Amino acid sequence: MPVHHRRRTARAAVPAAVVATVSAALAGAFCAAPAGATEPPPPARQGLLLTISGDHDTWIRGVRLTCPDTYGRHPHAAAACDALTWARGDLDALPGEPHVCNRQYNPVTVSATGDWRGVPVNWRKEFPNACTLDSATGPVFRF
Repeated sequence: MPVHHRRRTARAAVPAAVVATVSAALAGAFCAAPAGATEPPPPARQGLLLTISGDHDTWIRGVRLTCPDTYGRHPHAAAACDALTWARGDLDALPGEPHVCNRQYNPVTVSATGDWRGVPVNWRKEFPNACTLDSATGPVFRF
């Protein structure tokens, strides 16, 4: 039995109307913004990602330090922030906490990448052992 021309038109019109309605609703939900509204700024790199790794990267650990440490990620955040503030963000100028260390060679590599008060940081250094690292950097890499 042949389909009448009017039935085909009605069948085609219903899906087209549904698609148009759904498209308009989605466009309004995703594109419409209140007058005067602006898009939020992209998330900024905040704080420093600090890492410590063993000889030949046999192990690695890291933590993000933000000052003030609102998320509680770094176990000695207040002291680490104080040390970085004293050094003006220069990790080579950290006051450290000098103490006697043995001369055993078990190298550790540390890095700091991110942002310190608006200044980009990309720092990496190797120390002969963990004790020497702790003596030179104090609480910053104590995690």
